[in-house]
Amino acid sequence: MKAINMMSDREAMGLTAVFQASRADHLEEAYKVLKNSDINHLVDTLSSIEAPFEVRLAAGQLLALQGDPRIKTLEPVMCDIPAANATMGIDENKVDAIVKWYESVGVIRDWILKETPAHPANLSAFRIRKYLVTNKEYRDFLQETAYEGLPSSWEFGIYPANKANHPVYTIHERDAEAYAAWLSEKTDRQFCLPTEAQWEYAASGPAHNKFPWGDEEKPDHANTVEEQIFSSTPVGVFPKGDSPFGLSDMAGNVEEYTADDYAAYPNGSKINDDLLVSEKQYRVCRGGSFTRYADLARCARRHGRYNKSIYVIGFRLVEIINN
Repeated sequence: MKAINMMSDREAMGLTAVFQASRADHLEEAYKVLKNSDINHLVDTLSSIEAPFEVRLAAGQLLALQGDPRIKTLEPVMCDIPAANATMGIDENKVDAIVKWYESVGVIRDWILKETPAHPANLSAFRIRKYLVTNKEYRDFLQETAYEGLPSSWEFGIYPANKANHPVYTIHERDAEAYAAWLSEKTDRQFCLPTEAQWEYAASGPAHNKFPWGDEEKPDHANTVEEQIFSSTPVGVFPKGDSPFGLSDMAGNVEEYTADDYAAYPNGSKINDDLLVSEKQYRVCRGGSFTRYADLARCARRHGRYNKSIYVIGFRLVEIINN
């Protein structure tokens, strides 16, 4: 198989040269069902584990247009994570099985070796956003500050109002850090990007799940290529995939920057894979995306931004608790 970064974006997503429909293409019937719904009903529908995906997505899209009450720029919804003696990474004896499971989508051994060895991480209590930072929130930041870090996902740099409650993506890590600094100043609180250890524990929970919801891949749990959506979705539209601490989209939708540049784990080896060779140094990203397969959505998976459109990366923030 051709290396992923040598493929076109469509090839890497398993798409051919001809048109392929998205599951988001036809929501007409769902819109009819929801057309007279009030805001609260739309929120309840989006977050319902019983509602079909198309209905949840339609509810989210209507909220984007009408104003999503879950999205408050200066009052982000936070989840409390208690202090913990957590585990990061995986044992090396699990690497070959993971590579074999995902070999059909081009996963190579070096990528998985970056997750080894499993090791302890002592974490102080912290708070982390339930939702990824959205287009609407990032727009508020840009409008107030005249900051020039426009997302390349915004066509011609124009704010996509119809995706107000979708995660902002395809920005640089310095843009995410600039947003965190601005929000900290505006709120007199301390926001920053999560460390790798904070992110992995918030995603996997005390049981150190492989995925936020457990140890098995499951349909309708995350916006990855397997779901055939091929686009970002409103935050929280996959409630069955929430992490043990109640965080949304820790797997799929868009990847997420952490605060850490790539380095080998304690007692591990530095892996000079294609990403490190190309980028020399890179910020570790976590969580998978709508452009990538479920392997990238595993909680332990360490990744980074390569200079291709298929690498769609956004962020969520932690809040430092001063005891």
